[in-house]
Amino acid sequence: MENFEKEYAKLGIDVKKAFARVRNIPISVHCWQGDDVLGFEGVSKLEGGIQTTGNYLGRARTPEELFADIEKCFAYMPGKKRLNLHACYAILGEEQGKVDRDQYKFEYFKPWVDFAKRLGLDGIDFNPTFFAHRRVKDNLTLSSPDEETRKFWVEHGRRSLEIASRLGKEFGKPCFVNIWIPDGFKDVPADRLTPRLRLKKSLDEIIDWPGYDKKFVTIGVESKVFGIGVESCTVGSSEFYQNYAARKGICCLMDTGHYHPTEVVSDKIPSLLCFYDHIALHVSRPVRWDSDHVIIFDDELKEVAKEIIRNNAEEKMIIGLDYFDASINRLLAWTTGERSMEKALLYAALLPNEEMKKAQDEGDFTKLLYLQEHAKMLPFADAWNAYLKEQGLEEDYYSPLKEYEEEVLQKR
Repeated sequence: MENFEKEYAKLGIDVKKAFARVRNIPISVHCWQGDDVLGFEGVSKLEGGIQTTGNYLGRARTPEELFADIEKCFAYMPGKKRLNLHACYAILGEEQGKVDRDQYKFEYFKPWVDFAKRLGLDGIDFNPTFFAHRRVKDNLTLSSPDEETRKFWVEHGRRSLEIASRLGKEFGKPCFVNIWIPDGFKDVPADRLTPRLRLKKSLDEIIDWPGYDKKFVTIGVESKVFGIGVESCTVGSSEFYQNYAARKGICCLMDTGHYHPTEVVSDKIPSLLCFYDHIALHVSRPVRWDSDHVIIFDDELKEVAKEIIRNNAEEKMIIGLDYFDASINRLLAWTTGERSMEKALLYAALLPNEEMKKAQDEGDFTKLLYLQEHAKMLPFADAWNAYLKEQGLEEDYYSPLKEYEEEVLQKR
C-alpha cells in the first residue's frame, strides 16, 4: 500500500474502490470545442444567443480534422467517455445545401458512429440545433407565432429524436437528447404567457410523436436566465422547464452557467434528486455570466461532484461538458476541462462521506467541521497521479498537445 493510500485508509477510505467507481462514470464530451460550434453546414459565424470568442490558430474545418483532434484529445482524457453531438455536425456529403434540418436522418451521422466505436466510446448523445440558422425568426423557434417557422423547428426536433433512437440502438443504451432553444426578447415583452404556451405545444408535438423508440432515448430540457439579444425574457425559463419536465417524466438539464450569479447548481442537485429519476448536467464555468469558460478544478465543481458522489447518484446523473474557448489551444482546453471533471469526481469519492453524514445526523457539527477541514489536506495529488497511471496516462498532456499544434494545427 502506497503512503497516500495509508493516509486515506486512516479515514476508512479505500482508494482502489474510489478509482474504480470514478473510472466507470460516463462523461459526455462535447464535439463543439474543436471548431467553435460552427458545425459542417457552411455557417461562418454563430448567432441566436450564442457566441465564441477568440481566433486561436488551428480550428477544425472538416469532419476529418475534427475527428483527428477529438481522437488526439481523448487519448489524454481518463475515465469512461461518450461523445456529445449537435445536429449541425451532420456529415451531408453530396447533399450539402440540398437538405435542411427538418430533413436530417441517421445516415448523416453514421460516420460519427463508426468513429465512436473505433475509439471504444460508451455511446453518443445528441442535441437538435435551434440556432445559427435562417429559420430562427425574431430570435424565436419553437415559440414562434409564425406557424411555418414553429412547424419547421418541431420537425427538426422530431428528426433529432429519430436520429437519437438509432444512435442509442447502435450502442445498446439510451442516447441523451438535450433541447435548448434561444427563444426570447431583447426588450420588455407585452406577453410572456403566449410564447410559453406555444413552446409547451411544440415540445408536446415533438416528445409525443410516435416516430422514435423511447427505449433508446432519454430527453432533457435546458433552461437559461438570458442570452445575447434576449436579455429581457427567456421563454425557456427554469420554472417553465422544471414544471414541464416533471409533467412529462423527462429530464431537467441544468447548465452550471445558466443561473443568476448567486445561484449554484450544486445546491439544486439534491432538490431535484428528490423528484426526478434522472438529472442532466452541462458543466461549464461562468465568469460573471454564461460565458462557457473551460471548467477548472474550482470550488463549485467540487461541490457539484460531492452531491453526485455522496448521494450515490452517478446512475441518475447524465454528465455532459459544455465549454468552448477559441482564445487558447482548443485541444488543451478540451483536455483540461475533462480532466477537471474527473478530478472533482475523484476528490469527492475520496472524502469520508459516510462519517461526515453520520456526524451531521448526530448533531456533532464540531466533528463535521474537523473532518471537512482535515480532508482538504489529504494527499489528493498523489491519488490523482496514481489514478492517471492506472489508465496509462501521465499528468503532462501539455507537451504532446503543443507538439500536435506545431505539427498539425499550425499547418491548417
